[in-house]
Formats: sequence, C-alpha cells, structure tokens
Amino acid sequence: MTETLLMAFALMLVLEGLVPFIAPKAWRETFRRLIAMTDGQIRFFGLTSMLVGLILIMIFR
Repeated sequence: MTETLLMAFALMLVLEGLVPFIAPKAWRETFRRLIAMTDGQIRFFGLTSMLVGLILIMIFR
C-alpha cells in the first residue's frame, strides 16, 4: 500500500511539473487569475477536482 501511494505521489509530481516546464507563461498567467479569485471560488475548484479524482479512481479501479 505504501509503495502504491508513493508511486501515485511521484506521478502527481511529474504531471504537476509538465505545465510549468512546457508553458511557463501560461502557468504564470493561470496563477495571476487564481490570485484574483475569492476563497469560495478556489474552494469550489478544489472540491470539484477532488470529486473528479475520486470518480476516476472508482471507475478505473
């Protein structure tokens, strides 16, 4: 179980690093827009991301 979690974490880091590596200007602009959002909007985005992730885990499991 621990090995699977570490592999998932490693994959997440690789995927998270792709956009700043490939398109740093787009990544910077995304963060500029994120700063302009309210806390509620950011929380909604986070909740939506988590729910989509959980649904994908259930589908592919």
